[in-house]
Amino acid sequence: MINVTTKSELLQGTTTASSRLFDDWFDPIETRIRDRVRELIEEMIRSELDAVLSRPRYGRRSKSSESEDVAAGAAGHRHGSRVRTLMGTFGKTEITVPRARLNTSHGKTTEWKSQSLRAYQRRTRAADALIAGAYLSGTNTRRVRRALVALFRGAVSKDTVSRVWRKVQGDWEAWNNRSLADEPIVRLILDGTVVRVRLDKKATSISLLVVLGVRDDGQKVLLAVKNMGGETTEAWRAVVDDLMKRGLRKPELLIVDGGAGLEAALAAIWGDVPTQRCTVHKHRNLLANAPERLHDEITADYTDMIYADTPQEVEKRRQAFLRKWRLRHSAVANSLEEAGDRLFTFTTLPSSQWKSARTTNAIERLHEEFKRRIKTQTVLPSADTAAMLFWALLASGQIIMRKVDGWQTLATKLIDQPIELAA
Repeated sequence: MINVTTKSELLQGTTTASSRLFDDWFDPIETRIRDRVRELIEEMIRSELDAVLSRPRYGRRSKSSESEDVAAGAAGHRHGSRVRTLMGTFGKTEITVPRARLNTSHGKTTEWKSQSLRAYQRRTRAADALIAGAYLSGTNTRRVRRALVALFRGAVSKDTVSRVWRKVQGDWEAWNNRSLADEPIVRLILDGTVVRVRLDKKATSISLLVVLGVRDDGQKVLLAVKNMGGETTEAWRAVVDDLMKRGLRKPELLIVDGGAGLEAALAAIWGDVPTQRCTVHKHRNLLANAPERLHDEITADYTDMIYADTPQEVEKRRQAFLRKWRLRHSAVANSLEEAGDRLFTFTTLPSSQWKSARTTNAIERLHEEFKRRIKTQTVLPSADTAAMLFWALLASGQIIMRKVDGWQTLATKLIDQPIELAA
């Protein structure tokens, strides 16, 4: 059977293919509001100029106000206008901005500058915040443009997104140099994560070293995020030295992942501060030292030990773990002994704090969120961009950190009786 396609059917198919979703979603409310935006902005700027000159357009200044304005250097005259383009959450619009020359005390004139619309401003602050927020939500510059095309009517390019993002640089630098003298930090949680960035036109892996603080009210706060080549002793030492230089006081507890470089740096700076090795990282170490067929059994024994109800029960099960695995697989027992009493520092705290003190999970969650947000960007543009992006996720409220568990008892000092580690 032969199908005959008529000309009208072809035209109908072409018309349907050329139309796009949302093209016919006309909204009279939005359209009316956007049409009025230009008038409102122009009226706001005209009113600002009227206030500076103390008279409306074509109006005369009173003698009393004239003498006052001349003394204040606000006397002057209008001289035409110019057209500028402004993009906001209302879309892209052209506005007519009045111009004026103001008299100065030196007998010369200067160009009047609006405080509402800055020189060379092309976007409102709300528009910039929206673009930056879309970027932080986990997408790349090209996808931000496509995501906001309906709102901005196609006026956002990937270069615009990049320029908006670079404006965050000032806040980032201020945050890196802020004083920490007034921060009531009682704990530090330190860990690093690896990201891929572009260096010398090549994709390279670098380490972001992250320091999270816990205030005396239990609130977690990001203290530092630095891009380093690796998690070496020198790199961690530089991070901690910078925090101390800015006034960070000596913490009461350190929670670390067990990296050799980090531990060596902390030992040189705060050797007398109690340190908790992350129990999750140690669990991974144990499994790495045993064949897969033993993983479930090791996990069960380790979990029973770490999550026991009392310090005495923790010690009892620790000794049982060591006796058993010295016979079954000595590498597992040796790995547990390597951590020493630092793996059980949490038992010197009130039991309500054990959950938050046992691990570096607070930072691990930040790492996971960060990796999820940059998943669309296989390689970040630079090392500085990676660190700034990590910080901006918290500074913009994209990620909110809650108080640590057991914060009500943070004022309680550690028990000066660590558990006995002799098996």
